[in-house]
Amino acid sequence: MLEKIIELDKKAFVFLNSLGSESFDGLWLLITKQLNWTPLFLVVFYLLFKKIGWKNLFIVIGFLAVLILVGDQTANLFKNSVQRLRPCNNLEINQFIRIVKTSHTFSFFSGHATNSMATTVFVFFLFRKYYKYAFLLFLFPLIFAYSRIYLGLHYPLDVLTGYVFGATFGVIFYELFANVQKKYKLGLY
Repeated sequence: MLEKIIELDKKAFVFLNSLGSESFDGLWLLITKQLNWTPLFLVVFYLLFKKIGWKNLFIVIGFLAVLILVGDQTANLFKNSVQRLRPCNNLEINQFIRIVKTSHTFSFFSGHATNSMATTVFVFFLFRKYYKYAFLLFLFPLIFAYSRIYLGLHYPLDVLTGYVFGATFGVIFYELFANVQKKYKLGLY
């Protein structure tokens, strides 16, 4: 059963990766770098600051930092335990795919997908009571994590698993944050 899932994952990867084009490679290389998303992050922090103030914003940033640390280390633990080769390093398929970027670390599961989904879920829960279109935040993890497939670095299952872990961590950290807010009467609840 697991072998069949892995085979389907490889086929889905080959299909999705083949949709790419050299003319868009530069764009996807920009998309995959976290630093290039800084303007979006600054806008999100500004909008949060307007609604929750400096004190709560610093608490949110602290929670986000720990959330990213937990997500990243969990993904690394799985990568080093499972040791699944990235598509770009997999001799079975790498001659059939578009390899735009390489990495010599392992593939399962995507830290990019984990952290982007975790932070988005956490921020979404904060935004939803203030902003009608808060759901648009989910475009970030969808685009950001897809870049990993486009570039030849992750299989779809790596990304989907990262999303599941990320969403789970995002919910847990939001609940912890909400409890801290209530317990210490910090003004949001």
